[in-house]
This record gives sequence, structure tokens and C-alpha cells, in this order.
Amino acid sequence: MDYPLNDQTLLTLLGEDFYFPHEIIGQACKVSDFDGLKVSSFSTSDNVNLCYWEAGAGRPLIFIPGWSANGAMYFHLMHILSKHYHVYVLDVRNQGLSQRVKFGNRISRYAQDVKELADHLELDEADYCGWSMGASVMWAFIDLFGTTGIRTLSIIDQAPSIYCHADWTEQERLESGAFTTSPERMIASYVNMSPTNTLISASRVVERAMALDSPYFHNVISLVQSVVEDDMAFTGLVLFDHATNDWRDVIQSKIDVPTAIFTGDYSDWLESQHWMNAVINDSVLHVYSKADQGDHFLAFKNPLKFASDLHAFLERT
Repeated sequence: MDYPLNDQTLLTLLGEDFYFPHEIIGQACKVSDFDGLKVSSFSTSDNVNLCYWEAGAGRPLIFIPGWSANGAMYFHLMHILSKHYHVYVLDVRNQGLSQRVKFGNRISRYAQDVKELADHLELDEADYCGWSMGASVMWAFIDLFGTTGIRTLSIIDQAPSIYCHADWTEQERLESGAFTTSPERMIASYVNMSPTNTLISASRVVERAMALDSPYFHNVISLVQSVVEDDMAFTGLVLFDHATNDWRDVIQSKIDVPTAIFTGDYSDWLESQHWMNAVINDSVLHVYSKADQGDHFLAFKNPLKFASDLHAFLERT
């Protein structure tokens, strides 16, 4: 990847048009059908080139992807939401089209990167949506900088704490969403696909990631495989810090903006999402059914419903 990128089209980066495996009425059938989708980059204060995807016009809406994810996954969502908003998706360091580096791989540094993206875009205020690890990045952002500049916050299916402490009660574990007692073995299962069991990592995320019964999800995963070259030697560097943070104090005491929480019946940490809804003032909870693709990837598997629900929330506020 040659940096910096300045308003490059995705078609330019691909070198040729990309046709999705599924034609969906009302959606782009190929990359060139999404007129106005751009990819740019900026340099952080520690000299890392981070890419971001953007499309549309109007009030800014910023998405922070989860671990190992990137802007290509948001293709259909951006296509839908850019009709109402100026949509941005940040590829965090070591993910997507952003630079690979061995430093700064902490959630707090990722939060600083989000702040610097907003400064680069000269945004005084924006709506933010963090999915999975991206939600943790937003909690770190609020812990460090408060909610100034955050008009609304949306969170998609992230446990407040991944690691379960040995002295926690079962109720504490459920409220935190904790699902591992060995971060190292959990990380190995994600990075190296090492075998594990549910006592080590009680999560269906990998299983649900491989379920490609949604044509929307199959489309964007196919695009990711065409445009992004993942390197787990870099992508995995942030996972230990991500797994060992407990964000319940931030969630309980520092979120003072309208908040939407999205989860589903397939979620491994559904009770923790109910707990967040109970402790965050002015929050709304959306629980998607299994029929509505209510798993960790609900925004990508059912983008029409998610975009509609998010749009209603953003306009309500």
C-alpha cells in the first residue's frame, strides 16, 4: 500500500471492477455501482498512516470496526446510510488498508487515533458507532476525553469485559459478558486457529462468522478477501490488551449521551447488553431475533434493518 491515499476510489485500489456473488435488489451489484465511495488516509501523531472510507453528505457518522475488520465489510451499510449521512469507517492500525506497525497496539492508543481522525476531518461533533472491539475503543475514548464531540453513541455487541476474574460471582460474569479465563489461549484460537474448548473461550463468534447464509454478508466477506491482505502477526498484537480491559466503570459512570445498544439472540453476552441498557441513562436496546440474523455480525448480515433502526435512533435524538 502506497501512502498517503487521497480520495482514491475503491475501483482504483482494486485495479478492476468487483462483482458481488449475490445480486440484491436496490443494492450495488458491483463496486463501480457505488458512486462516491472514497478511501483516504491521514498520519497519526506517532506517524502511522491510517485509512478511512467515506461516502455521502450531511451529518457525520463514524464507524469503528471490530477486531480484524475493515471498511470493506461496511460496503452495503455505507451504500444505504450515505443517502442520509456523511459516513466514515476507520481502518484501525494493522487492519484493513491501514499501515502495519508493531507499536501502539493498545485500546487507549486506538482511541487516540479516533480522536485524531476527528481532528483531521475537522469535526466538532459526530455520531459514533463502535462494533465489537470498536465499542471498546469508544469506551476508551470516553474514558480519556469524555463525551465532548460525541452527539450519540451506538454499540454493537461487545462484552464490557472479555476476561473473567477468578473471584467474580456468576452474576458478575454475566453482567460483564466475560467468556475466557485464559486470554493467551483465547488469542491463540483466533490468531492461529488453535483448538480450544468452551471452558477457555465460550464464544460462538467464529461459528457465526462462518455462517454465510446472508447474501449481504457473503457479498462483503467476498469483497474483503479481494481488497484486504490480513497479517495476523500484526492484527493479533492488540488482542491481549483488548481481552484484559474491564470497561464497566466507564459504562456506568461516564456515558452521558444518547446511546443505542444492538445485540441478538445468538449473542454470547446478551445479559451484559441488558445490564448496559439498565445502567446507561437515555439508552435504547435492540435485540435481534435469530430470524433477523441476531448474532455478532447483525449489522452486516441484516444491513437494511440495522440501518433503519440506527437511522430512527439518530433522528430521534
